[in-house]
Amino acid sequence: MAEVLLFHHAQGLTSGVREFADTLSGAGHTVHTPDLYQGKTFGTLDEGVAHARSTGFDVIAERGVAAAQDLPEDLVYAGFSLGVLPVAKLATSRPGAKGALFLSGFVPPSEFGTWPGIPAQVHGMDADPEFADSGDLAAAREFAIQTGYQAEVFVYPGSAHLFADGSLGEYDESAAGLLTERVLAFLAKV
Repeated sequence: MAEVLLFHHAQGLTSGVREFADTLSGAGHTVHTPDLYQGKTFGTLDEGVAHARSTGFDVIAERGVAAAQDLPEDLVYAGFSLGVLPVAKLATSRPGAKGALFLSGFVPPSEFGTWPGIPAQVHGMDADPEFADSGDLAAAREFAIQTGYQAEVFVYPGSAHLFADGSLGEYDESAAGLLTERVLAFLAKV
């Protein structure tokens, strides 16, 4: 079974992120969910992004790195949207990573270092302005090519950004179920 360090999205460590972690734990995986916002959650994505911006994206990424310090090296790093920042940073800079899961967002790991050749998955919706229109999807597809398809890119129909967070109004049960199924298959192999 895998040990996973799961980072929340810009709205914070919501009950939906915790429920996703519980689903992974229920399948036998160990899941850690650090709170990069120190207890704060936000009702909208815009409010959460404004908080992250005022805190500093570099500070958020460093909080993610700090969350890994007392954990074993052989982790799978996973993050929703904003949470992909520490995923990319840790996967490229901390030895021993087993895999990476980029959920509802992507940042090229080359922003932080050299990709260590581990398996990865990227998930997002085909009409999500924060994923498809922002360049994340194009960058993810390029990353898949560069890694010789060690990175899989999964695109779902729809425009919701945080579609796998069951506590938010944009939750898409069908897409979230498929994402969860694919993540569990990934974790079973790493």
